[in-house]
Amino acid sequence: MKTTSVITIGRQYGSGGRSIGEKVAHELNIPFYDKELLERAANDSGICKELFENHDEKPTNSFLYSLVMDTYSFGYNSAAFADMPMNHKVFLAQFEAIKKLAAEGPCVMVGRCADYALSEFKNCFSVYIHCDLEIRVRRIAKKYDMKDNKARDAIQKTDKSRSSYYNYYTNKRWGDADSYHLCVDSGKMGIDKTAECIIQALKIFES
Repeated sequence: MKTTSVITIGRQYGSGGRSIGEKVAHELNIPFYDKELLERAANDSGICKELFENHDEKPTNSFLYSLVMDTYSFGYNSAAFADMPMNHKVFLAQFEAIKKLAAEGPCVMVGRCADYALSEFKNCFSVYIHCDLEIRVRRIAKKYDMKDNKARDAIQKTDKSRSSYYNYYTNKRWGDADSYHLCVDSGKMGIDKTAECIIQALKIFES
């Protein structure tokens, strides 16, 4: 199918979100952005890529959220940007990069509050992918050659970090069905079927 939408994918760690996003992008013949979002944001903002990687989907410990949103309202190049904590600079630069990429045309974006950044885009189709913990443990343990207890710990820490980051910077709740157009259990569906499900749901969304 030919799509006019930007598809955003939120995902639990180990649910296969990146692989599913890649399959959807391949089937629709549109660009795919995951870590690539960081590179675009780094290039556009002049902030080094390593700082984006260090702050990637990690929660803030700053109380300056209102300052961030005020600055964002006026554009992140405003004078206040220079004095802002680095994690907020990274967040705002990512927001700008996400909006620019969405304006360029249909694509798939994974994570980084992309659904929230594009909340005013009527052609943004938001998806959340979840999966049973034990299935995710086996997937991560196999992928990174680690013991199950280490994989479980990594999953819990990463999910907590992503959840805190999303809940802090958006007016929604990470993983709540109300926050997305579609929620899919990739453990029940499998990677390929989940990608197919997203594409079929997208047809309905665009009809």
